[in-house]
Amino acid sequence: MASWIIWTTALIAYAAFRGWYDNWSGPLTKPEIDACLATLAGRYEGTGNSPEILRAFLEQDDGREFVMLNLVKAQTDPVVDPASGAMVPGMTLLQRYSQRFMPVLLRHGGHPGMVGRKVGGYIDAWNTQADPGWTIFGVMRYRSRRDLMKLVMNPAFVDAHPDKLAGIIATFSFPAQRIISIYASPRLTVALVLALIAALTDLVMVQWGA
Repeated sequence: MASWIIWTTALIAYAAFRGWYDNWSGPLTKPEIDACLATLAGRYEGTGNSPEILRAFLEQDDGREFVMLNLVKAQTDPVVDPASGAMVPGMTLLQRYSQRFMPVLLRHGGHPGMVGRKVGGYIDAWNTQADPGWTIFGVMRYRSRRDLMKLVMNPAFVDAHPDKLAGIIATFSFPAQRIISIYASPRLTVALVLALIAALTDLVMVQWGA
């Protein structure tokens, strides 16, 4: 196999990855925002969240990726399963929600950045409310604000939402954009992995005289 075929294949694979991973549609438009909020009317307000805050976030869309910081106090006691009516551990419902949420997130170019469990109380805190007993945290990467809206309006997400409500006692989330990160981004990681595979394949082909 000629070297140019190997490296061209690697380049095409990386281009396909970037086509999925990056936002190529620009910022949200006002008609899109209005349509999204109209679809969420009632369901979003029913959670006690502010449509005005969501609208402001969407109207300030710069088309860039962002991460969502989530703090969660999971339900560890048995609760009523919204689907069966049986008593099940709250964490079971939270896991079931995640199993339906993650495929939709990945389909829209998002992925977990970091997920972990809390191992202690507040070490440094002032002028803030007492720790309600957070149990886990997550940092989720979203390709764009448009993709966030597509996700929350996805039927699979809507169907799984009762599991989230039953499996979580308290939570809050806010969006952020990274300033400094010591971790290699998926863009760099995928490029390096593809380059390594191409280089090793090229070397093997040379050794075999292909």
